[in-house]
Amino acid sequence: MSRRKPIVVVGSINLDLVAVADRIPVIGETVFGTDFQIHPGGKGANQAVSVSRLGYPVQMIGRLGDDAFGVQLRKHLVISGVDIAGIATSEGPSGVAVIEVSAKGENSIVVAQGANAKLTPEDIDHNLPIIREAGLVLTQLEIPLETVEHLSSVCARQGVPLVFDPAPARDLPARIFSKIAWFTPNETEAAFYAVNGHLEREGNPSEIAAALLAKGCRGVVLKMGSRGLCFATRDQPPELLPAFPVKAVDTTAAGDCFNGAFAVGLMSGKNARDSAIFAAGAAAISVTRAGAQPSMPSMAELQSFINEYGAVES
Repeated sequence: MSRRKPIVVVGSINLDLVAVADRIPVIGETVFGTDFQIHPGGKGANQAVSVSRLGYPVQMIGRLGDDAFGVQLRKHLVISGVDIAGIATSEGPSGVAVIEVSAKGENSIVVAQGANAKLTPEDIDHNLPIIREAGLVLTQLEIPLETVEHLSSVCARQGVPLVFDPAPARDLPARIFSKIAWFTPNETEAAFYAVNGHLEREGNPSEIAAALLAKGCRGVVLKMGSRGLCFATRDQPPELLPAFPVKAVDTTAAGDCFNGAFAVGLMSGKNARDSAIFAAGAAAISVTRAGAQPSMPSMAELQSFINEYGAVES
């Protein structure tokens, strides 16, 4: 059997401090929590673990602090099957996310970047051999924008497809879009990029997907939670795909789970549409469980889930 080209994730690694309450407090309000949990997280690490749980080889490029959290997070990635040869250590704290989760599964998140803010273009160049051997690269926006932009250029030069999760939303240089194979925002992020930087959820998903394609990326998957997906490419008009009907417990990292599974689908030989359905199933499982990385499904769980719901891949 020929060696499978690994998926490479370039992104953030955080420790998630999760407070659960009946509802998320408004500004100036204090509410009593019903639970508190500590989980490994960070959008980059979440996506890497999502890939690994599905049995596909994954390598990660990132930075951890030299604190106790860094030791804990590094150990967890190794246990989770992620190749951490590309993870460096910086002086100071590791990244931390403070997450509030409501009884409905909604969340509000504040991220302190820590070592993630120290991931530089030089780190990308240092790990060029890893990127060069990748079948596909995943990245997000919890690391410096200049690093993401440099990564996009490196991937373009090396001919490695880039799956870009534009979260948290921020202004992007127009030139980056032509270097993106797949742009995978949620509704709020999609509207931000499609309507000139306004954070709105209004708008027709098909029109938003078309507007994003017009910026230059080759494919768009608009993640709409319980409303499903809007999938579009340069050669295929926008198509709405329904969500799997599940009861959400915690939506934290559902988008990360989707991205990891979408990458696995593509690298496993599925076409893009079927990869999106495959990834939607993974995300649906993840929202029925608490936590970010602890919620990621295995391949056996995902295949069983998709079979149960009768999702037919074309």
